Amino acid sequence: MSKRIGISIGDAAGVGPELALRVAARIDEFPGLELTLIGDRALLARVAETLDLPLPSEIARDRWLAGGSSSPVSIVTIGDLDAAAVRPGCWSAATGLASYGWVRFAAQQCIARRLDAMVTGPIQKEAWNAGGIQYPGHTEMLAALTGCDHARMMLTSDSLTCVLATVHIPLADVAASLTETDVFDAIRLGAAAFERKSRQLGHAPRVTVCGLNPHAGEHGLISHREEERIIVPAIERARQLGIDVTGPLSPDTAFVAARRESTDVHVCMYHDQGLIPLKALAFDDAVNVTLGLPIVRTSVDHGTAMDIAWRGLASESSFVAALLLAGELA
Repeated sequence: MSKRIGISIGDAAGVGPELALRVAARIDEFPGLELTLIGDRALLARVAETLDLPLPSEIARDRWLAGGSSSPVSIVTIGDLDAAAVRPGCWSAATGLASYGWVRFAAQQCIARRLDAMVTGPIQKEAWNAGGIQYPGHTEMLAALTGCDHARMMLTSDSLTCVLATVHIPLADVAASLTETDVFDAIRLGAAAFERKSRQLGHAPRVTVCGLNPHAGEHGLISHREEERIIVPAIERARQLGIDVTGPLSPDTAFVAARRESTDVHVCMYHDQGLIPLKALAFDDAVNVTLGLPIVRTSVDHGTAMDIAWRGLASESSFVAALLLAGELA
């Protein structure tokens, strides 16, 4: 039986629509997957014409809800975006509201089990804000929609896997926001996510936890003892569950080659602590996975790339990797 994957195409003015079309054109490479592009057919038609890409057939929303599509790839139009008014590289409140609606529809269909998983194209967070959407990103929005209070962001590739204890908050607020539960949930969910692969490798998931401060705080010399008050207790809780966890390790040595070879999952205290090394090592094939949700959601690891939108220059490698992982997890 085919796995039904919904693809929200991202911000209409960015690279998401062209990448979704390019992935759809490769459907023969993904046996066992049935794809639904969730967006706007007129918008996708403009992009397809601009870049000489094939355009999948559209299926009416009500018909899709009633029973899906017999085609391996189709388009469902959601919302009332004025596709003719969209200009590549120029996001707006309208494109923000549209992309939010597409993500919301995909998530709702996963909750209703009409879809087995969802893959999200890149959104423009400023466009969401301009449209009155207060969520800072997919992770927070999907957690709220599914009633999950412990969702965590994981970026994974063959080179490195990072789980974030905090996500889209200003760096100046990280220390005050970080809690023992944040760190513990990141360790627990990261280890659980890697368990199947670790069984194939013949060992339990090995987790390395980064410190928050330079040199992991030097026992309070260059910290406010966040490591001792927050991170160490979380590590001890995880060890009581039998998780193989090391740390807190100085962030400046946590990602060297020797440490990567002995680590399956790095737990990072804030967004850029994990995403900078991840993207340096695996920008083209890393995948974003939201852990802890009752649904499967994967995503590309890059942004909307407004500067090259609708020009055929963006690589779909991360999109393909996200799709394949969604199918595996589903």
